[in-house]
Amino acid sequence: MTTGNSAPNTPDPGLERWRLVLGAPAERCTGPLSGEAAARDAALDWLYGRDAEQARRGVRAGAHTREGGDGPSAVTAVDWLDDIHRLFPKETIERLERDAVERYEIHEIVTDPAVLERVEPNPTLLRAVLRTKHLMNPEVLRLARRIVETVVRRLLEQLRPEVRRSFTGTRSRRPSRLPLARDFDFRGTIKANLAHYQPEERRVLIERPRFHSRTSKHLEQWQLILLVDQSGSMVDSVIHSAVTAASLWGLPGLRTHLVAFDTDVVDLTSEVTDPVELLMRVQLGGGTDIARAVDYGAGLIDNPRRAIVVLITDFYEGGDPYRLVRGVRALVEQGTTVLGLAALDQDADPVYDRGLAQRLADAGAHVGAMTPGELASFVAERLGR
Repeated sequence: MTTGNSAPNTPDPGLERWRLVLGAPAERCTGPLSGEAAARDAALDWLYGRDAEQARRGVRAGAHTREGGDGPSAVTAVDWLDDIHRLFPKETIERLERDAVERYEIHEIVTDPAVLERVEPNPTLLRAVLRTKHLMNPEVLRLARRIVETVVRRLLEQLRPEVRRSFTGTRSRRPSRLPLARDFDFRGTIKANLAHYQPEERRVLIERPRFHSRTSKHLEQWQLILLVDQSGSMVDSVIHSAVTAASLWGLPGLRTHLVAFDTDVVDLTSEVTDPVELLMRVQLGGGTDIARAVDYGAGLIDNPRRAIVVLITDFYEGGDPYRLVRGVRALVEQGTTVLGLAALDQDADPVYDRGLAQRLADAGAHVGAMTPGELASFVAERLGR
């Protein structure tokens, strides 16, 4: 048996994690940090050390004063971003950046040109850009646009295959000569090749694979009208509505409109083909007049029985809720499909006024939460009827 004095001391990873969570007061139990763990602690303290509630409770208090002979060192947002990208895994970096821009409102992360040139685009920073772009001068706005373009491109790459699958024709019983893996007819192939069954090896030799053909959907012209709440709490829905509209644009049998609203209504349909430009035009914040947006959407409808109105909001009505319910009921009674979506992001984790949402459901609207892919499938199913 060897003793602890015969080998260099190595820190206990479990104790280090607790020390990072609890701060300097925990060192009497965990021991001090050194090396990379100490650097992580300094990066965490730069952000969470400004939390007054944690300071009151003594959590992470005094983790790092960063004082030297000439006084406190000035750690900038650029330095901090460099540190966290070096010290933490990707998932942790995104959480730290989200807390910095959303919880502590460290706006220089998205308004400082030096930071914007270095930062890795991600959805957290896209939301921050949309919330703070009114603070940016033209040069900073140009750099911030890179974040918008990169994240939107990634979202489109994720969503477009789902949309294409939703709008692909259904399988037919007729065979096809086009060998596509997605149309492989397993039962038909086995049946056609039973003569080549080899009992000793217990397998069938496939000489003639069979494939299904696909029917083309005969689509009548439909309208999809997306009414998107652009109040500050709905930033995720605004982003994903823009991407969804761009993915649906130009599909056969479907005419897409995109309308943003707060207390005013802005028709953004002309910008749908360029979701980046569309998002740069959106002005987040302000009140909410959902009824006014529904009235505007009703005015866009050509054929009520071939229209889908999608209302994307948290249902916290700043206008007249009775007018809103009347407007939705009128749309339903004329044969229009009305969807009330409390969330339109990839997580579909809604927070909304359930009382008003229930009143709209009672008026005939379909109310719930859908991801962009699920919305595309819903629209495709309606068009294929």
